Formats: sequence, C-alpha cells, structure tokens
Amino acid sequence: MQIILKENVKDLGHIGDVVNVKDGYARNFLIPKGLAVEANPKNIKALEHEKRKIHELAKKVKASAEELAARISGTSVTIKAKTGEEDKLFGSVTAMDIADALKKEGIDIDKKKIVLDEPIKRLGSYTVNVKIHSDVTAQLNVQVVSE
Repeated sequence: MQIILKENVKDLGHIGDVVNVKDGYARNFLIPKGLAVEANPKNIKALEHEKRKIHELAKKVKASAEELAARISGTSVTIKAKTGEEDKLFGSVTAMDIADALKKEGIDIDKKKIVLDEPIKRLGSYTVNVKIHSDVTAQLNVQVVSE
C-alpha cells in the first residue's frame, strides 16, 4: 500500500515522503496514529499544494534574511569598555553586548545568531559573523574602544 507520511517515522521516511508499506502496518498503525494518510490522487494533490506553499514561504524568509544581512553588513557598532594595562579589557565583549549595540542601531538580532569563536578581550576592530539564516551570513564590524 502506498502512503504519504505526515510525520517523520524512524526507518521509514520523512514528512511528505510517499512510501510503500504492508497493508496491515498502514491500516493498523500508521494511519490510526496520524502518522500517514493513504496515497490517493486527492491526498497527493494536497501534498503538492502544501509543498508549493512551504517553498514560497521559504523564499520569502530567505529574501528578508538577505535584506537584513545587507543592513547588518553596512552597519558598524562601537562598544565602550573599561580597560587595564596593555589595552586588555576588564571582562570581555560577548555576543550579548554586540546584540545590545545592534539593538541601539535599530536592528534586533538574537544573541545566539552572533558567532564569536571566543569573547573579545582586547581593544580594536573586529569582524564578527552574524548567521541570520541557514544560507545567509552577514559580516559586522565591531569597534571596541576604551571608556
């Protein structure tokens, strides 16, 4: 029997896959639990429609992410920090500090999207990656200056 998976099923397939299974497995387990539906022309057409909608939504999300990446790349933030000898900072500049500085510039980014290999502990100019979307990454210029 051919079925369309509505959920990911271990060792069988992912959402939207059309797979062949034994009749009993489909009728007694997959369909009653809501994990799958029978692959008839009506359900296949509905699946294609859902795939198109998801594809269009993904395009819009990626386009807005690229627009935000362009805004971030054109922005430079300055963070003031207390320093000690040899331009070392008391503490460090973290992703949260950079996210707060971006928020002051009018760009609201979650701190988890800011990629820092390690916290910034010295004065200077740094280039920080901001991962906005799985395919879109922006470069942000961060200046760390003494108070």
